[in-house]
Amino acid sequence: MKSASETVVRSSGYNRVLVIMAKAPRLGEVKTRLASSFSPEAVTAFYCCLLEDTLALARSVGDVEVAVMCPESDVNELAQLAGAQASVVGQTGEGLAAGLTSVFAHFTRNHRQRVIAFNSDSPHLPCSVLEKAFETLAAHDVVVGPTHDGGYYLVGAKASHPTLFAHDGMGTSSALERLLSRARALELSVGFADAFYDIDVADDLTRLAEELRLAPAKAPRTAQWLKEWEHASAQSRTTTREL
Repeated sequence: MKSASETVVRSSGYNRVLVIMAKAPRLGEVKTRLASSFSPEAVTAFYCCLLEDTLALARSVGDVEVAVMCPESDVNELAQLAGAQASVVGQTGEGLAAGLTSVFAHFTRNHRQRVIAFNSDSPHLPCSVLEKAFETLAAHDVVVGPTHDGGYYLVGAKASHPTLFAHDGMGTSSALERLLSRARALELSVGFADAFYDIDVADDLTRLAEELRLAPAKAPRTAQWLKEWEHASAQSRTTTREL
């Protein structure tokens, strides 16, 4: 049995790699900003749905190798969840900045042409957005997908740039601004993917539920969870009015 550090990435002839930034779905360790609105069990179940649908989205993109980058301690658990169609790689160091640095250090070392990393809570992304991001990266050193809150859900590059990511500002409203500032300092050309929203707080769930109500096949597991959540919320409001 291989240890986490011995996990082997599938050999591939693809020159495009799509990497999902993920964590193992453990209580209290994922989607923590939803903790004020939901129980730890509900948040963890929701994250599992997001991750599974995001994996399905990644696999629907043609001519790419799909991989997951995660903390070293999460490799075995995520390898079971991802199955045979995605390699799972443990990052070097702690935190998202270290994870992103690990993505490009690992996947560009064999001269792969284009590597894109994106969030594990992104099943609502159209496949076309990922395709266009790869096209944009062909003409730029870096591609970035901004979020509406000042961060980014996607970043891609064709080489490793260890100083492009740093611990300061990750996950804040200045994350995108700081990334672009470092790219300018490194004299890297930057192209942009379409802007989208993150799934961080309860209002984001409402927006996602409205979107998936019209197109549940886009993210079926997440759509079902949100449908049950909306039903439970409606019942709770009815009960409250009756009291």
